Amino acid sequence: MAAAIASEATTGGSKQWTAPGPGPWEAESAHFPRPIPRFGREKFVAGFMAGFAESTARYGLLLSHFEIGIVNDFWYQQPAAFGAPKGAKGPPPKPILWLLTRLHPKLRARIHDSGAAFAEKRWREDLARWDGEDKPNALAAHKRLLAIEPGSLDDQALGDHLAACETHLGAMIQLHHRYTITSTIPTGDLLVHVSDWTGKPVGAILATLRGSTPMSNGFSSGELAALAQAIRADDAAKALLASRAEPLALLDGLRAADGATGEAARALLDLVWHRAVGYQISERATGEMPELIVSAIRAATSEAGAHATADDSVAKIAALREEIPAAHRARFDELLAEARSINRLRDERGLYADCWAVGIARRGLLEAGRRLTERGRLGAKEHAVDLSLQELRWLLEGKGGPSAAEIASRAEWRVSKSVADVPAFLGGTPAGPPDPSLLPAKARRAARSVDAVLSNLFGETDRTSTAEVVRGISVNEGVYEGTARLITDASEFGRLQQGDVLVTRATAPYFNVVLPLLGALVTDRGGQLCHAAIVAREYGIPGVVGTKEATTRIPDGARVRVDGRSGEVTILSRP
Repeated sequence: MAAAIASEATTGGSKQWTAPGPGPWEAESAHFPRPIPRFGREKFVAGFMAGFAESTARYGLLLSHFEIGIVNDFWYQQPAAFGAPKGAKGPPPKPILWLLTRLHPKLRARIHDSGAAFAEKRWREDLARWDGEDKPNALAAHKRLLAIEPGSLDDQALGDHLAACETHLGAMIQLHHRYTITSTIPTGDLLVHVSDWTGKPVGAILATLRGSTPMSNGFSSGELAALAQAIRADDAAKALLASRAEPLALLDGLRAADGATGEAARALLDLVWHRAVGYQISERATGEMPELIVSAIRAATSEAGAHATADDSVAKIAALREEIPAAHRARFDELLAEARSINRLRDERGLYADCWAVGIARRGLLEAGRRLTERGRLGAKEHAVDLSLQELRWLLEGKGGPSAAEIASRAEWRVSKSVADVPAFLGGTPAGPPDPSLLPAKARRAARSVDAVLSNLFGETDRTSTAEVVRGISVNEGVYEGTARLITDASEFGRLQQGDVLVTRATAPYFNVVLPLLGALVTDRGGQLCHAAIVAREYGIPGVVGTKEATTRIPDGARVRVDGRSGEVTILSRP
């Protein structure tokens, strides 16, 4: 299994859009709406594919992995079925699929394993391994790299450090996706069963998961809440927070404070400082936006922050349970308990694994970029992300490498283009997954669960928007009016003010850092199980996702009303 990394091809100044391999490829828009930076991307892609394949094998899925191809720096992918020929456009004809899944020895063994995974509830064992081994090991690996100060290294040693960071990044991406199926299949199983029993919409079913993933509840919710509580009891800290001190100086003051305030500030800042706020290494780490941290602390310390929306999941669970036929209620209780127990892993695997790995690698890259900018080899230190490891070594050691103009051109492409500018498909349009009813019973349950997750992860609305009303998928009830803040990149988070409505293409789990500031959340991409939907439900703010065009229809600074019941965003006034 090897990723197809297609180099940029040009003809007469125009980029060629050629499929990176046989079969159809689709541009990934929910997680990677912009071009992928060059540093570490081969390790990133390889880690993604390897981890995902491990995860599907663990649960005996007939989906093996996603093949990845990078075309003109954009992420394209195609699903690869277990045992299928490379580049297959879809499942075989129904009679052949029926025979293969019952007669082919390797397929039969894989399907048997799928049945065993459900019978054994393997996610329980996986969660224990995450808590007891993989998460602590990941944190220890982060700390080892953070103990090395990039600015203290000579050029060759800095290159070696960046190589270690790149390897670490690949390992953490693999770890993240090793738990992809573990973290989602119990949720998909719950959706399938409850939908069959009641016909209730997906949003109503997922509302029963609220309160089960604390890490999704804004910034680093436990540490932030502890600091807010300490500040409320500390007059000196309250005065500092209310002052006009520069954000860095203010945070240094909180960190140096005596007693509970200083202890809580250090715990929070040490945890979040080097965390990335996006999937890509081109996006800033939290510590690069001290104004955002200060805003989050002020929001959490305010009266509104002290009285956050209560968890209403108990009432929602009780109401949904009444809708379920009595004969299935005990089964519902079991399925819900499993889904709630595993739900925190969905965001934890990113926030404790690759989130830090991306931020740590970025720290080293910015140091390399600083040196190369001083030497005239880069136009800006941030352009270092647009260099491969080998190119960075060449430039640091004075052995050649691309020109500053060429690197600047790469950076301009990365920041100015999005999936809206590229072909949605290359090499044809992929067929859908196989009809689960054709599969043996042991494969059917897993297939339906995964289909439920994928369809609600990437789904978008089929409703039509107008000039004044943008329509999407409702993910949390409530109505909110506020100022729309159009954010195209995490580096713009500093523009957010308390009470704003975040309007963006899609969110990563690392966007949690801005939740204490938001009144509502609106996205172009994603369905009921995308990260934006999860955090809106968990934090208790109205959310509308999958609008397809919110970022093109809603101007920055507009006054909007977000209706979480109808899934509509109304533009009340324009700037």
